[in-house]
Amino acid sequence: MARPLSPLHRLARAAGLQRDWESADRKPQRVSDDSLRQVLGALGYPAETDAAVKESLDRCDEDAADAAFVSADRREPLLLPEGCGEAGAATLTLEDGHAQTVEIERSAKGLRLCGIDVVGYHRLQTGGRDVRLAIAPRRCFGIGDAAPGRRIWGPAVQIPALRDAQPRAFGDFGSLADAARRFAAAGAAALAVSPTHALFPADASRFSPYAPSSRLFLNVLFADPALIGQPLPPADAPELIDWEQAIPARLTALREAFAARSDEVKTKVAKYREARGIELHRHAVFDALHAHFFPHGARGWQDWPSEFHDPAGEAVGRFAAEHAQDVEFFTFAQWLAKESLDAAQQVATNAGMAVGLIADLAVGMDGGGSHAWSRPDDLLGGLSIGAPPDLLGPEGQNWGITGFSPAALRRSGFEAFIATLRAAVDHAGGIRIDHALGLSRLWVVPHGASSAEGAYLTYPLQDLLHVLAIESHRARAIVIGEDLGTVPEGLRPQLEAREVLGMRVLWFERGKGDSFTSPAKWDRQAVAMTGTHDLPTVAGWWRGRDIDWNAKLRRTKSESDDRERRAGERAALWRAMVASGAADGKPPPENETGQVVDAALAHVGSAPSELALFPLEDLVGLTEQPNLPGTTDEHPSWRRRMPEPTEALLARPDVARRLNELGDSRK
Repeated sequence: MARPLSPLHRLARAAGLQRDWESADRKPQRVSDDSLRQVLGALGYPAETDAAVKESLDRCDEDAADAAFVSADRREPLLLPEGCGEAGAATLTLEDGHAQTVEIERSAKGLRLCGIDVVGYHRLQTGGRDVRLAIAPRRCFGIGDAAPGRRIWGPAVQIPALRDAQPRAFGDFGSLADAARRFAAAGAAALAVSPTHALFPADASRFSPYAPSSRLFLNVLFADPALIGQPLPPADAPELIDWEQAIPARLTALREAFAARSDEVKTKVAKYREARGIELHRHAVFDALHAHFFPHGARGWQDWPSEFHDPAGEAVGRFAAEHAQDVEFFTFAQWLAKESLDAAQQVATNAGMAVGLIADLAVGMDGGGSHAWSRPDDLLGGLSIGAPPDLLGPEGQNWGITGFSPAALRRSGFEAFIATLRAAVDHAGGIRIDHALGLSRLWVVPHGASSAEGAYLTYPLQDLLHVLAIESHRARAIVIGEDLGTVPEGLRPQLEAREVLGMRVLWFERGKGDSFTSPAKWDRQAVAMTGTHDLPTVAGWWRGRDIDWNAKLRRTKSESDDRERRAGERAALWRAMVASGAADGKPPPENETGQVVDAALAHVGSAPSELALFPLEDLVGLTEQPNLPGTTDEHPSWRRRMPEPTEALLARPDVARRLNELGDSRK
C-alpha cells in the first residue's frame, strides 16, 4: 500500500507540481523538498513551515474552487466544477447573446450539463455563479481544410536575414512580402517565419526573437514605411547584421516617416488606436517609458522608479501626457507594423499560397517587458522557464523568460491565451507553437536558483487544446506544435487527435545505432523538415561545422570522437537516402555538399507528411545555421544575412532545380 502523502507533497500536487518525472534517458527523477518549497513560494503558496503549508493548502483549494471555466468538445457532456450549486434549471447565454434555460443533472461524477451544439465561448449562470464555457470543434483547422488532397511545401525564413532589391541593414516585412511573392511563384503553399513579437526598441542588444517584451504586439523594427509613401533610405547591408547600429538607424527612419505622415494615415492610426484600446495604449506607453529610462541603466520595468510600476498609476498617466508625441510614435509604429505584416500575408494568398505565412509563437516573454508590466497577474512571478538537466545540458537550462500562470489562466477564462493566439494568427494562415510541450508542462526555476532546482509545473492541456481548436477554425489557421525534446508520455497522441501537426526533423528520425528512419515511415499528420533554426544546416552537418563550433566553444568532451561518430552518421544518412531513392552511388567527400543537399531535400520531400518545410539556408545550400543555442556573443546568432536578394537566390540554377523537384515530389 502506498504511503500517504505528506502535507508538503499534497500541496505540491494541488498546485500542479510534478514531484516525480523521467529524464530524457527515461530514468526516474524526484524533486527535492527544498526545491518544492522554493517553487511553491514563487507560485504564492508559502511552504517553509507546517503552518504555512496548511494555510497554503486551504488557499490552494479555494483557488481551485474559484476557477469558473469549463471546456468541452461540441455536443460533449460537461462536468461542472464544485460550488456551482445544485441540480436544476440554469441559464445558458451563448456567445451571440441568445439565452436559454438548461437543466443541470446530478451524476456519479458530479454536476453534469448536456452537450452544447454551438462552438464558441458561452456563459452559464447557476447557483449564483458565472461559469465560462468553451465549446470546441473536435480538431484544429488542418492542411486538408486549407489544401484538400494535397501534400504541400514551403520555406522557413528568418525575416532579418532576407534581402530584396533595396539595400537594407536587415530584412523586414517588406522583404518578407517580396519573398512571399517569389516563393509562391515557385510553387510554395506556405512560408514559415521567425517570431514577429514586440521586442525592446530602445535596447539594441535584445534582438533575439524568442525573448519578446510582448506577444500581443509586433516588432516595430520590421514595419515598412514604403506602404505610406516613405520608403526607407538605402543602407549598408553587410553579411552579419550590426544590430547596435542598425536598430537606432531604423528607429530614426521610422520617426521621419512618422513626422511626414499624411492626414489619411493619422485617421487610420486613430481608428486602430480606438479598436485596440487600453492594451495598445499601455504597450506604447511602455515603449516610451523604456526608451526614457534605458539610458540610465534600466533594462526592465522593475528598474524604473517605483511610482512607474503601476500602469494605471498617476505617475504613468502624467508621463504619457508629457510625452504624448513619443507615445503616439510607438502607436503609429505598431499600426505600420500591422499594416506591413497584413500586406505580406495578402501578397502570399493573392499569389496562390494555400496557407501563406506561418507565424511562430515564442514559448514565453521577458519578465521585464510590456506584458509583465501591464498584465502582471497573467504571468508566473519569481519563476523562469527552462529545461531540466539532461544529456545535452548536464546543468539544465534557464531561458530567462516567464510564461502564463496556470491558475491565472483558469481564473480569467484563458483570456490571455486567447488574446495571444489571436495576435499570432491575425496576420497568418498558420501558427507554430514553440516548445508545444508547454501545453502540458513547463520546467520552472525560481529566480536565483539553478536549473537543477526547478520542477515541472502542470498546465491544463485539455482546456488549452479546446481553446486552440476554436481559435484555429475562426482564423482558418493550421497549427504546428514543436514536439521535440523530452515529450511527456501520451502527449503526442493527444496533439495528433486535435490535428496539431508535430515536427519530424531529419536529424531526429533515427532507428537503431546510427541508422536513419525511412521518410516513408514518417507521420502523415506532421511537418517533415530538414532542420530548424537551432540545428545545423544540411551542408553544415555534412561538413561538421557544428563540431567545429562545439570545439571552438569547448562544448565537447572529445572533438576526435565527435568527428569519428559523424563519419559513421554520414555513411548512415547516405545509405538511407539511397534507399529512399533520393541519392545514388557513393557518398561525396565531407567538403562537397551540393549533392548531399539535393538528396536531403528530396529525401525529406518524399515523406507522406501533409506539409514539408525547408529552412531557406538548406534550399540555398548554406553552411552556417541562424542560431546556436546557449550562446550570446560567442556565435553570431540571429545576425546572418542571405547572400543575395530572394529573387536572385531562387534564380540560381541549383536552387531553381531543387524547388522544381520539390514541387514534383509533393504532388
